[in-house]
Amino acid sequence: MTAIQEKLEKPDAMIFDMDGTLFKTESILLTAYHRLFDDLRKEGLYSGETPPEERILGGLGMLLEDIWKRVMPDSPREVHQRADELLLYHQLACLKLGEGELYPGVAETLQALHHRGIRLFVASNGLEDYVKRIAQHKGVAPLFENLYSAGEYLTRSKVDLVKLLLDTHGISSAWMVGDRSSDVEAGKKNGLKVIGCDYAGFGGQNELAGSDVRISAFPKLLDLLADEN
Repeated sequence: MTAIQEKLEKPDAMIFDMDGTLFKTESILLTAYHRLFDDLRKEGLYSGETPPEERILGGLGMLLEDIWKRVMPDSPREVHQRADELLLYHQLACLKLGEGELYPGVAETLQALHHRGIRLFVASNGLEDYVKRIAQHKGVAPLFENLYSAGEYLTRSKVDLVKLLLDTHGISSAWMVGDRSSDVEAGKKNGLKVIGCDYAGFGGQNELAGSDVRISAFPKLLDLLADEN
């Protein structure tokens, strides 16, 4: 792993995960999570207590269909699909009310990276409307060249999503910035530098194994960039 003091050559682009990297997911997720289970019970699709919050928090970074298998392993696919709809509905409702927050320094750091001519993208395993609405409601959408989500492109893994992004935009030099093992895998299998974000706390001890660098706060990205001549 590269020492934090060592500078890295400026990439043409940076690709960011959304949840746990740019956006403090739990700032709206847990409210939406409990509301969706209230709705499932009202609709007769689920009975019993709401599953522990740790199940969904521990699954962040996975595809939604895999998250629901973890949260509700005994429920059929139709219930999982309804949970998708309800989660999105309640998360968007929270965003419209101004709830939810970016991690400290995210907006300012993205602005600084954009000012330095680095192309900025998002690659998320989330749903399309969720990913795009966060960027819009939090005022950072204009800084990104494009926002990629598994929900929009129906990719089976983040590896495939990042490859699609790279090929579409003709990018050969980029950093993958994220907080989960899926981000590390997506970066490494596409030949990118991987910056592991170690501040969300959703993953296990070895979640970011294989990262080139780990950062404890988002603004530390700027410290990694070599000075330009």
